[in-house]
Amino acid sequence: MNEYTTKNIQNKIAEFVKKETVLCIAAALAAVSAVIVPPSRAYLGYIDFRVLALLFCLMVAVAGFQSVGLFEFLAEKLFEGIANLRQLVSILVFLCFFTSMFVTNDVALITFVPFAIMILTMAGHEDRMIFVIVLQTLAANLGSMFTPIGNPQNLYIFAVSKMSVWNFLKTMAPATLVAFALLAGTILFVKREPIKIMKRHRGRIEGRRRLAGYVILFLLCIGTVVHLVDYRVMTAIVVAAAFFMDRNLIKKADYSLLLTFAAFFIFVENIGSIDAVNHALKQMVEGRVLISGLIISQGISNVPAAILLSDFTSDYKDLLLGVNIGGLGTLIASMASLISYKLYSGTRGADRKKYLGMFTGLNVVYLLFFMIVI
Repeated sequence: MNEYTTKNIQNKIAEFVKKETVLCIAAALAAVSAVIVPPSRAYLGYIDFRVLALLFCLMVAVAGFQSVGLFEFLAEKLFEGIANLRQLVSILVFLCFFTSMFVTNDVALITFVPFAIMILTMAGHEDRMIFVIVLQTLAANLGSMFTPIGNPQNLYIFAVSKMSVWNFLKTMAPATLVAFALLAGTILFVKREPIKIMKRHRGRIEGRRRLAGYVILFLLCIGTVVHLVDYRVMTAIVVAAAFFMDRNLIKKADYSLLLTFAAFFIFVENIGSIDAVNHALKQMVEGRVLISGLIISQGISNVPAAILLSDFTSDYKDLLLGVNIGGLGTLIASMASLISYKLYSGTRGADRKKYLGMFTGLNVVYLLFFMIVI
């Protein structure tokens, strides 16, 4: 192997580690724990296949909605009749807030951040781009905490806690209302400047029959979430339907997230079987579940934090609040935040330092407010 090939491989590995940092950390922790607790058939029991199947099928269904242009169609409908900048920012932000409750925070950002970049450019307000994208990111992370399917950590905690949908919504409703008020209050700082957006071609849905099929698949996933449909039946139907309607949907699932979940399942179960570590973690978490979830999320993000802490507490309500509010703060506290950062970084003249400054500043303000109120 020559020097050029070796360097090329090293660069590819470095690029992969940079892109999939959390997956690499999860895999490394699982590997280290496997040295302490040697692999066996019991490992298969560590992995919650129901949660993984639900995540996968929801990804496929939502990718279907994106493929037919549903979200862009709805967004363009909402933009009709906009007269000033505050109205524009409100729609861009609250689109992320409300859609994230049903299609996850990362999908909301992947869909509407590029839309915001395009609209703000057309309106001649590129100077507001950082502020709007940061608010969209906050909105997606905060709106998604309301429902069991809003983000991966919610789906996981909902599954392990066996909480009813009603109790879940009651638990998260106060924090969601606070989030709505914070976002609305922040948007009030935007002036009511008149704007004019150049007309685009009217967005339309490509393939209404396929849309109807994706709606059925989405409802099937919801049926599985509330235990009306067996997850194996759901998976078989979703995979078969995706192959029939659009095979590309299978490729669009976030397999790195699924592998991250699997690795953390193994790590947490292995660590939990070591009595000394188990006892120490229980002592650390006991009576401090919310703050533990919040702090740990800052370093490893809220999805791994939820998986890690769920094995050492039965206080799932505080765990829910801790890891969801813990999505505020650092750029990696919620991995969805990295999506917005990458999308903004790709724009012409992107000021990354200014973005990180505003992102950190607003996140800290929101986080402190939540710690006082909740």
